[in-house]
Amino acid sequence: MSFEAAAEDIKNLTKKPNNDDLLKLYGLFKQGTVGDCNTARPGMLDMKGKAKWDAWNALKGKSQDEGKSGYVALVEELKVKYA
Repeated sequence: MSFEAAAEDIKNLTKKPNNDDLLKLYGLFKQGTVGDCNTARPGMLDMKGKAKWDAWNALKGKSQDEGKSGYVALVEELKVKYA
């Protein structure tokens, strides 16, 4: 499955993934499309923004291809879990 196909498939789940799974997806997607985190960490009042930033920043050093392949693998897992 391609990265683009996985990005489309994830939109068609019947149940919404839990927050941990969503953060993993976000981090892998950003790593796959942008590369290493290139923004400052959001302020302390932006809890959601900080969680997303942390999920992306945790993947620092992985290549964009690694981010994409990790994203595709996670989407396959989530399709079974939340189908």
